[in-house]
Amino acid sequence: MLVGPAGESPGRDCDPAVRQDRDVQEGPPVSIDLNADLGERPRLTPADLAVMESVTSVSIACGHHAGSVEVMGETARACLERAIVIGAHVSYRDREGFGRRSVEVTPDELYAGVVEQYQALSAIVRALGGAVSFVKPHGALYNDMAIDGERSVAVVEAMTAVGIDVLVTQGLGPVPAVAARAGIRVVLEGFPDRGYLSDGRLAPRSAPGGLVDDPTAAASRAVAMARGAPLEAVDGGVLRLAVHTLCIHGDAPDAAARAAAVRRHLERSRVEIAAFVSAGPH
Repeated sequence: MLVGPAGESPGRDCDPAVRQDRDVQEGPPVSIDLNADLGERPRLTPADLAVMESVTSVSIACGHHAGSVEVMGETARACLERAIVIGAHVSYRDREGFGRRSVEVTPDELYAGVVEQYQALSAIVRALGGAVSFVKPHGALYNDMAIDGERSVAVVEAMTAVGIDVLVTQGLGPVPAVAARAGIRVVLEGFPDRGYLSDGRLAPRSAPGGLVDDPTAAASRAVAMARGAPLEAVDGGVLRLAVHTLCIHGDAPDAAARAAAVRRHLERSRVEIAAFVSAGPH
């Protein structure tokens, strides 16, 4: 828990969240990417387009946990019209569980699945005159890579095979070292709309504090993450996250309002919103 100095009088300025928010806003200018996971609904919706007005990169579902040829095309076209960087949101083959269940899979099967997903999205994006610039694992695969070296290697080898050299992920476990050995650039990600454990892992969605539903609270956490300020963990500890991009979950009912609040708060706090790679074709 973040606490004030002994003897500090009670009141609004003694609230740790308020004091933290004030302190990080007074820091020097910094820059960060703002991303969203989209293409996960049956069709591209006005809500998805509203989210795009706030972000600089989008990870598009490639069919294994959500998405289709049609929605991939709709989402990619909208991104290209807005000069938004496009990434492949790869996952286990698990549409029933929305990719949020760990799946028993061999390294070869995982490798083939990642290649298949990238190629499916890349063919659509290329036909529209763009390119897929990064890979971001989804759900259970994202979390499993932080504890399973074989799965990390399989994903990185698939990226190398298709010629993609930017991986958006968390900075835990074997992933950063595996990627570095393969010459893959790691873009570290933070989630202002999710709670964290004190060891840096995401808290389970079902845990108290695991989801941050209030857009204002998520926006305040986004500024803290962008500046490397301390965050209170759901298990009572304190952590700091070094991140290059912040994610807004596009499947949330209020995703557009949350994305807008996060962007507005970042800009008011002298945090520049800028993509981590160019949106131009390769």
